[in-house]
Amino acid sequence: MLKRFAPWIVLGWLSLPVVAGASPGNGADLIVYGDYLLTMDPGQPELRDAAVVVREGVIVDVGPRDRIDRTWVARDSIAGEGRVLMPGLVNGHTHTAMTLFRGMVDDLDLMTWLNHYVFPMEGRFVTPDFVRTGTELACWEMIRGGTTTFVDMYFYPDEIASVVERCGLRAVIGSPHIDYPSPGFTGWDDSFAAAADFVRRWQGRHPRITPAFAPHAPYTVSAEHLQATVEKATELGAVVTMHLAEAPAETGFIAAEYETSPVRHVAGLGMYRLPLIAAHMVQLDAVDIALTAEAGVGAIHNPTSNMKLGAGISPVPAMLAAGVNVGLGTDGAASNNDLDLWEEVRMAALLHKVASGDPTAMPAGQALAMATRLGAAAIHLGEVIGQLKTGMQADMIQLDVTRTHHLPLYDVISHLVYVLDSQDVQTTIVAGQVLMRDRQVLTLDETALRAAISLASDRIRKALREQQESDA
Repeated sequence: MLKRFAPWIVLGWLSLPVVAGASPGNGADLIVYGDYLLTMDPGQPELRDAAVVVREGVIVDVGPRDRIDRTWVARDSIAGEGRVLMPGLVNGHTHTAMTLFRGMVDDLDLMTWLNHYVFPMEGRFVTPDFVRTGTELACWEMIRGGTTTFVDMYFYPDEIASVVERCGLRAVIGSPHIDYPSPGFTGWDDSFAAAADFVRRWQGRHPRITPAFAPHAPYTVSAEHLQATVEKATELGAVVTMHLAEAPAETGFIAAEYETSPVRHVAGLGMYRLPLIAAHMVQLDAVDIALTAEAGVGAIHNPTSNMKLGAGISPVPAMLAAGVNVGLGTDGAASNNDLDLWEEVRMAALLHKVASGDPTAMPAGQALAMATRLGAAAIHLGEVIGQLKTGMQADMIQLDVTRTHHLPLYDVISHLVYVLDSQDVQTTIVAGQVLMRDRQVLTLDETALRAAISLASDRIRKALREQQESDA
C-alpha cells in the first residue's frame, strides 16, 4: 500500500501544469519512457512506446505512453526515444572493495590465489579507508553498468553501508566472519560478534540496505561456528550469504572432514532453514540440487569468476529445471576483473550451450531473467525488485539501442543478451532516485574518487613488487 502523502506534496502537484486529459490528483514524481519496455513480468509481453510512473520511490503505473500522458502529471520525466526501459540488474554476489585488487594477480587456482595473495594482501591493506574507496569505485562502476542492487560480503560493512546510503544503490550487505584472523579481527569470536552487532544495528535502519550474516565458506568456518550463525540469524530473522560448493578443493575438504558434500553439510547444520544466498554452487549432484530447490535457497551463478579460477561449470540448467531461483553475480573484481553484469548475462547464455552441446540450453530470455526477476528472488527480494510492476520499487534502467553497432534490431531480448554492453546504459534509477542521467553519475564525485584510488593503488603496487622479488 502506498504511503499517505503529506499536504505540502499534494499542493506541489496541484501547482504543476496539467496535461490535457490528466487529473491534477494523479501527481507523480517521475515518468520514465521507453520505445521498448520490458517489465520482466512473465505475464506481460514487451510494450512499445510505453512508460513507468513513480511516486515516493514506488511504481504506481506501467503502460502505453498515450494513456500515461493522459492520466499523470509528473515533476520530472526522462525521454525514451531509441531506448529500452527495463528493471535494473541484480548482482547477487560480489566483494565491492576488492576493486582495489583488480588485476593484482591472475591465472591461479582458487586456493593459491586466496592463500598466497588475497588473504595476505587483505591483512596488510584492508582498513576502513580502503573499504570506503574500493566500495565507491565499485558503486560507480555498477551505476554506470545498470546494476541497481548487489549482495556484498566484505570487511568493515559499516563503511560499505555508508557508501550505499550516499550513492543511492540498493544492497544486501553481509558482515563476514571466519575462523582465522582477518582485517580488524583476531578470529571467529570477535568477527562473529561484530557481525551480529552489524545486523542488529542496521535492521530496519535504511530502506535500501538489508544487513546479513556472511560466514565465509564451509572450509573456513567450522561446523560448530556455522551452527552458531544459524542460531543467531534465526533469532534475528536475518538473511545469510556465503560461498558454497565453489571448487573441487572445497568438495574434497568437506568429503574428508565430514564424509558428505558441501551442500548436505551446511543443510545438516540448519543453514538451509534460513533465507540463504549461496554463491557459486558449482560442485553439486542431483541430491544437492533437490535439497536446494526444496529449501528455497537462492543460488548465485558467477560464470566469469568460476571460469577464470578453473572452478568448474555450475549445473544451472538442472537447478532451474528443479525450481531453484538462480541469479547472477560478478564475484569480486579481483577474480573477474570487472563488475559488468551484462558480461555475466552473455557468459551464462553461452557457457551452458557449449557445456551441454545444446544451443537451446540457456535461452536469452532465461539469462536475462537471472539478472533481474530470478536474481531478485534468489536474494529474497523478489516481492520488492526485479520487475516493473505496480507496487514494486522503482529500480530501473534505460539502454540506448540507436548506435550503429546495434543495427538492425529484430528481437530486443536477444539484442540485450548478445549485443548490448554496459556502455549502452544511459540512465540508472533506484527507488525513484536518478543515480545516472545521460551517462553522468550524479551521486559520486569521480574526480575525488580517482585521486583516492591512485593513493591506494600506489601502495599495493609497491607491495606486489616486493612480493614478486621475494618469490624470485
